[in-house]
Amino acid sequence: MSQWLICGVDEAGRGPLAGPVYAACVVLNPQIRIHGLADSKQLSAARREQLALQIKSCALAWAIASASVEEIDCLNILQASLLAMKRAVENISLEPAEVLIDGLYCPQLKYPSRAIVRGDCKIPEIMAASILAKTARDSEMLALHLRFPQYGFDRHKGYPTLQHLAALQVHGVCAIHRRSFAPVKALVEASV
Repeated sequence: MSQWLICGVDEAGRGPLAGPVYAACVVLNPQIRIHGLADSKQLSAARREQLALQIKSCALAWAIASASVEEIDCLNILQASLLAMKRAVENISLEPAEVLIDGLYCPQLKYPSRAIVRGDCKIPEIMAASILAKTARDSEMLALHLRFPQYGFDRHKGYPTLQHLAALQVHGVCAIHRRSFAPVKALVEASV
């Protein structure tokens, strides 16, 4: 375990009504500065994609993992997010001295870890992880759009927009909807 390597961890996709939740972890190379790192929500999709390529090529290590819709519905979204984070950290190719996690909670890890509220606005490693998690999840939602085009996942990525809620009313619930989330749960219960 290196005394200086910090691993940043963040998730993407806690709020949507559909699709898996993703998490990423990143150990940046202290010798290479990546300009423009920020919370992924503050960046355009095109800028996130550019930065994701830079992060993947310049970081000392990175990993991306997810938790499925079934795991979200079984565990709850917080526990599924922590599971995705744990999976990402377990898949990283080196041992960090400390793991810094965006938010209030830490998954159970074999490395020292700290939760940092708004870490995705403060810590470059968490910013990088935020970008990788978001771009990976967006890519998955674009792929799922091809299977379920009637819901418009290519536009809203599963978030509860007016368009998505209207599509749910018209088309009902599909295989990738989170049945434990209130708008989806209400539709499922109404159809029984």
